[in-house]
Amino acid sequence: MKRESRTVGCTHQPESSQRHLSLVDLLVDTRAELFELAISSGLRVLATMLEDDRSAVCGARYTHQTDRAASRAGTVPSEVVLGGRKVAIRRPRVRADGREVVLPTFRAMADTDPLNRRVVEQMLVGVATRQYARSLEPLPPMVASRGTSKSAVSRRFVAKTRAQLEAWQSTSLDALDLVGLLLDGVHVGEHCLIIALGIAADGAKHALGLWEGSTENATLCQSLLANLQSRGLRTDRSLLVMLDGSKALRKAVRDTFGDAALVQRCQVHKLRNVLDHLPERQRPWVKASLQRAYRCTEVAPAKRLLLDLVRRLETDHPSAAESVKEGLDETLTVLGLHLSEALRRSLVTTNAAESLISRTRQVKRNVKRWRGGQMVVRWVAAGVLEAVKGFRRLKGYKAMPQLVAALRARDQQLGLVTDVENVA
Repeated sequence: MKRESRTVGCTHQPESSQRHLSLVDLLVDTRAELFELAISSGLRVLATMLEDDRSAVCGARYTHQTDRAASRAGTVPSEVVLGGRKVAIRRPRVRADGREVVLPTFRAMADTDPLNRRVVEQMLVGVATRQYARSLEPLPPMVASRGTSKSAVSRRFVAKTRAQLEAWQSTSLDALDLVGLLLDGVHVGEHCLIIALGIAADGAKHALGLWEGSTENATLCQSLLANLQSRGLRTDRSLLVMLDGSKALRKAVRDTFGDAALVQRCQVHKLRNVLDHLPERQRPWVKASLQRAYRCTEVAPAKRLLLDLVRRLETDHPSAAESVKEGLDETLTVLGLHLSEALRRSLVTTNAAESLISRTRQVKRNVKRWRGGQMVVRWVAAGVLEAVKGFRRLKGYKAMPQLVAALRARDQQLGLVTDVENVA
């Protein structure tokens, strides 16, 4: 009796396992069939909508109409955009006055802009052109499609990103009440690109543009600022400009804005530059000294600490001492504005621009070979515009009225106020 019981128990387990595997296979098959059903049903709905459009233009079928303005003309092979590809259909034709009449539903479904957007999105998340077709849901065997080849995807990506770049670089800045401007550069191969990021009075961040050159020289920086000025960036009132320490950028800012520019040198870049002039064993205490000075809330004690550090370094490490002195006052500019701690930390560095640049590195990681400056600009611009979607307001934005008030007070001191709007 016991032996039979154990035998029966053993035979139940494989049967249960077999039933489970059968259900899994059934679910997989059902999912595929449901997807094919959805595609085929959607195409039938589309065909019905196209026929309804034709009836609205030509009138009911098989009825005599003396005032008929258009007539049916059979069907013709056409394509619509569906699921990131072009799908073949039979399109009803309508003719009037010897010309083809485009049906509204077909015009909407044949628009390639959604397809171009899908291509760009797939590329930005890391899908290679050769793998684009694999990233899409498969179509039923009876549905013919195209537009997923490597060359087709590449052409669409180039066209869409070029259009995005042109639209972005020509957008007017008149509607933006900018009080801050961050300028930072990134090197891609042999090309140097400078990105401009604006800070509005409400703390919102706005990517303003992207410019390319072989080096971060004064000519490139000047053309960058000239473009911003032509698009509506005001240069007749105080603007906080945050820089990474580039002399070319500093000169371009001075030439463009004059006294209106209130320059803040990035403290993080300054810290790196100073430490690069020191041997490894000297870096910890110098770093601690710089950080202690930068944590001050007033200009006077911070400057005193930095000058003391210069005196300690100038005998044994004169290059490091000169690096601390170079642009010393501009590293403390924000301290003189008496802002909240959170907002002050956000404005003493170019971290917001660095974060934006880091997003472009993720986007272009699949590119193995750069084919000219235009390709570099398009890819980096696509990464910037992708990062813009996740923008949040600057940390400490609730204290932005303090910054605005400080800038407008500076306008009055320098005589930069020219109208009532500026002091509002």
